[in-house]
Amino acid sequence: MMPLRRFQMHQPKNVAEAAEMLAHYGEKGRLYAGGTELLLAMKHDLLRYEHLVDVKTVPGLDKIEAKNSSLHIGGTVTHRVIENSPLVRERLPVMAEMARQIANVRVRATGTLGGNICFAEPHSDPATLLLALGAKARVQGKTGERTLAMNEILVGAYETALAADEILTAIEIPLLAKTQRAAYLKFQVHERPTLSLALVLDVDANGNAVTKARAVVGSVSLTPCRSDKADALLVGPRDKVEKQLGDAAQVLAEAAEPGDDLEGSAEYKRHLTGVFLRRAFAQALSGAPR
Repeated sequence: MMPLRRFQMHQPKNVAEAAEMLAHYGEKGRLYAGGTELLLAMKHDLLRYEHLVDVKTVPGLDKIEAKNSSLHIGGTVTHRVIENSPLVRERLPVMAEMARQIANVRVRATGTLGGNICFAEPHSDPATLLLALGAKARVQGKTGERTLAMNEILVGAYETALAADEILTAIEIPLLAKTQRAAYLKFQVHERPTLSLALVLDVDANGNAVTKARAVVGSVSLTPCRSDKADALLVGPRDKVEKQLGDAAQVLAEAAEPGDDLEGSAEYKRHLTGVFLRRAFAQALSGAPR
């Protein structure tokens, strides 16, 4: 590992000033939140920046609020705060459980939700669950604000749709209805997940049939992936869907197009998709809304 190259750290007073700084420094500057991924890449000389714009102290970006049937999590909220938040645990437990599984306590205490999404590391926990939950990212730049769905903001490995001056200010996550169930599971051997799988189900009043489904597999390809065809196989009476889980997993894996890497072979990841879809389906229907 090479010595960390010298850089200047800037602390804007608000989001607008941060956007101005990013626009001014251009390719020589980068947004800094938790820095768990960014600084490691810079230490290995994989990324070089002369200016880092620190938004950790920008007012308003560290809040968690429930608004209009949605949970709003600020861009600089750490994974550890999400994990332990009474509001998240009460209103969206599956989000707290996902945060609990991220890396280790040191990373969770430093890394932020916004930083995780914007770094777009393919082997990432939050993006998989957020896509399944239908979350949206609020971003702000010099020209104003806009909202992006998760599949819009994540366009490739370490690549997002954000303009150079845009900052992710918050993630908006729809809260689960009484008829919805959710589960998040992952398989991990090394530092990062080999596979992550999130599942959100709408069920009938008796919980005996699925009326709508959204399954997302992550960490097996460049971005988290879902399939309308796979979701369709997860709809119907519970006993019928259970017989179709293998087919649904195969369709989902084909859509994701898993590749070979240090975390496992493509064939192994396709196998894991089936194993974890079955587990997620059973977990989602096993109890109260998650």
